Amino acid sequence: MPRTLLAIGETMAMVTPVVATPVVDADAFLLDAGGAESNVAAHVAALGHRAVWFSRLGADALGHRIARQLSGRGVDVSRVIFDDAHPTGMYVKDPGNGVLYYRRGSAAAHLSEADADAVSFDGVDLLHVSGITAAISSSAASFLTRVIERARARGVTVSFDVNHRAPLWDAPTAAPALLELARRADIVLVGRDEAETLWGTPAAADVRALLPEVSELIVKDGDVGATAFVRGEEVFEPALVVEVVEAVGAGDAFAGGYLAGRLSGDPVRARLRAGHERAARTLQTTTDSIDDPAPAAGIPS
Repeated sequence: MPRTLLAIGETMAMVTPVVATPVVDADAFLLDAGGAESNVAAHVAALGHRAVWFSRLGADALGHRIARQLSGRGVDVSRVIFDDAHPTGMYVKDPGNGVLYYRRGSAAAHLSEADADAVSFDGVDLLHVSGITAAISSSAASFLTRVIERARARGVTVSFDVNHRAPLWDAPTAAPALLELARRADIVLVGRDEAETLWGTPAAADVRALLPEVSELIVKDGDVGATAFVRGEEVFEPALVVEVVEAVGAGDAFAGGYLAGRLSGDPVRARLRAGHERAARTLQTTTDSIDDPAPAAGIPS
């Protein structure tokens, strides 16, 4: 039976060249929804489970477009708050040159503990959040801590993707905050190189030694593969070999595939393989998403 994932975090309007060329040379652009947690929700929905996404969006054309696009991918966005006072954030993918962010003062940056207290966990099997929320504002950081506390109190499994974003906060600042959040989660996903930058842990086994209390730890190592530490078991699954068009969004795709497998009760190795399969498809596009057909879900008015 399908189970329910609730994903929470900022989604922005994403602008990307249709062809993977630098922005200064591109002739045509795509306007899409882009956010780590909603990306995960879309992958989970595409793989047959119910996926709900919550955040704040600006009550503007971009916010309503994002909600419509996510709903078209099967994500339930009926709980989203449209904020009249603050705008929807935006980012631009500049192939070969990174990403340009225009998110300061966004609606999502105004998430608060009051919003966390209003989140319903009825029927939710798994909460998915990421470290990005902790970085966008102090009120959003408080929101994240509170919503994790409430989920744990309700017996809801908490998935946390570390997702350190250097443009938002430097490693010395982020490291202790992200480590504390990871220790509060049931499932932690982190890149091996990301963990080394933050915590000085060069190998997957070192990350496990740092987070022994986490019941399910997945350490991703780019095009090498991923290692899961679950119930005393260590499982490595190699990555798929693909021609990379654009790397942003692949980590979210991996998380979506892995978590969908977990919701289905699949063995650990099958979850890792599902994560790699979704990531491989995303690596071959300039967007963060895969156009899987999915039934439309609710859109708030």
